[in-house]
Formats: sequence, structure tokens, C-alpha cells
Amino acid sequence: MSERILICNSQLPFVRGGAENLVEALAAELTARGHDVDHLRLPFSLASRGRVLESALAWRLLDVTAVEGRPVDRVITTRFPSYLVKHPNKVVWLVHQLRQVYDLEGTRYSDFHRSDPVDAKVMAMVRAIDRRTLGEARRRFAISRTTAERLDRYCGLEAEVLHPPPRLAGCLRPGTPGDYVLAAGRLDPLKRFDLLVRALARAETAVSVRIAGAGSEADRLADLARQLGVAERVDFLGWVDDAALADLYSRSLAVFYAPYDEDFGYVTVEAFLSGKPVITAADSGGVLELVEDGVSGFVCDPASPRAIGSCLDRLYRDRDLAAAMGERGRCAVAGIGWERVIARLLS
Repeated sequence: MSERILICNSQLPFVRGGAENLVEALAAELTARGHDVDHLRLPFSLASRGRVLESALAWRLLDVTAVEGRPVDRVITTRFPSYLVKHPNKVVWLVHQLRQVYDLEGTRYSDFHRSDPVDAKVMAMVRAIDRRTLGEARRRFAISRTTAERLDRYCGLEAEVLHPPPRLAGCLRPGTPGDYVLAAGRLDPLKRFDLLVRALARAETAVSVRIAGAGSEADRLADLARQLGVAERVDFLGWVDDAALADLYSRSLAVFYAPYDEDFGYVTVEAFLSGKPVITAADSGGVLELVEDGVSGFVCDPASPRAIGSCLDRLYRDRDLAAAMGERGRCAVAGIGWERVIARLLS
């Protein structure tokens, strides 16, 4: 039976990433199945502690039970603070909570400090808000085991793991291993593209790197490549369209994807669907749910550029190994598809 569904997602203005891709793909898939779907976005800001709470309050004050006199049958919410929205049939497909007050607190990726009285108060408020508003959902799903385990650890709430298919799934294809390692995504400190640049400086072969993406780390990464003497072997492509990205995947030797404790990571699935092995790190979170060390890729010590560089060399010297690993990765993600996702979200 057709439903009227509202998908809710908070967004940093001018920033696009996996959550935006997930929401757009989900809307398209639901629409293709005959549902009346719209997408509600509200801006989110980390500019101050007050702005964080204001962003949360904005979602809580919304009344989306009906729009222009027509009832909304279901809302599907994604990440903090969109899941604060009130609706009698609220389903959460959790991308992530406000990680800066949870697993990232105390790391270089968060400026929240529980020793600061204001920070401690805001952290306590956010955690209380999460327990209440996530707890009131009719159903809870998480995009990965990593995200589900965080929710259980910090809030005592369970969620069913529901891996999202990548938006590019339909245009990805295996290809003959080339001579470059691809890295793709938003150039952000948390994604740690610098690990690949440092590893390239330790590699002994002529392997090269192509980085597809834009973001705040672009200039710093280019400077690092020059300092390490590998600038001529790193091609910063900037943003590329879907067709170009699919082609880059197909012609690559392997894909490097080693963010810090990633929620899930579309790049891993995209690489495997393209028949490419993935080089990642032992602390990369959701990526490790898919990559099996020595089978479909390599799991390296993030503190050892030499170890990562050795993996680059090994695949460069043995294209048959790269192809075999990539094929095993392709088999590993064969079960990730929209039919199961839609069936569970609407169950």
C-alpha cells in the first residue's frame, strides 16, 4: 500500500557527504515503488554550544503529523538532530549521533571537553535528548554494526543493522587493475587522506595516487605531498561527477579508505562493487565490517606509513592478487540491496 513518507535529515550548509547521498537515494527508491515522498532538511550548526541546542530544538518544535491537511503516514529520520522530530510513526535509520560528545570526545576530532562546565552540561543534555527521542521511535535501524554498538553503549538502545547500498551501485563495474590507487570522499581531517600521502612516500614502486574529492583539507594535503617529495605522483582531481568516479574505480589498482572510526563508509562498498581491494586501517570502524585482512584487502596500522606503503607495493607488483582480492570483496557485498532496506524500513 502506498504511503506518504517524509525523510528527515539535518545538514551543514554547503557540505555534502554520505548522509545526503543516502537520503536522496532512499527518496528515489521509495518513489519508484509508488510512495509519495518528500525530503525535509534543516541546517545544523556546530558554531557554538548554543547553536547545537538551537538546532535540536528546531526539530523538536516541528509538527509533521500532517501537511496541508493531509496526514503524513511515516517519517524516516537519519542523524542528529533530525530524529528529535515528533511523529507517531517515527522510524530511525541512524547514520550517527553527535559523535563529538560520544566516541570522538577526548580525541583531536572533537573540541568538547567534559572538564569544561559548559561542555559537560551540553554533553549531558544531548545524551538525555538522544535517549528520549531515539527511545520513542517505533523502529530503530542503524547503517552499520559500528553505529548500532555506539547507540547501545552510550544510550542503552538497540538497533537492527541495515547496510545502505551506495548511490553509484548501478553504474559501478569491475575493470583491469591499473597503476594507481584511488581515494575518494570529502577531504576532511576525520577521513585521514594524509595517511595515503605519507604511505606513498614510503612505497618502493612507481605506484601513484588519485584523490577524488573536495574539502577543507585540500591545501594541506597538497602541501604535504610537496614536502614529502611525491607531488608528481599524487593527482588531486577535486570533485568529479558520478560517471567519472565510476570510471576511476574501474581502472584503479586498489582503493584506499582509512577514516577514523567511520560510521559505515560507502567507499568500501563502491570499491568492492568495482572489483577492487580496499586498503584500510585497524581503527577505521564500520569499514572493518566488510574488509577482511589478506582476503579482500589489507587492514594496516594507521601509525605506520611504511606498512601501508608495503601494501601499495604488494598490489602494484601482483595485479593478479589485486584482482582476486577485489573479486572476493565483490562477493562480500552482493547481499547489500534496496529491496531488503525498503522492506525493513516499511515493516
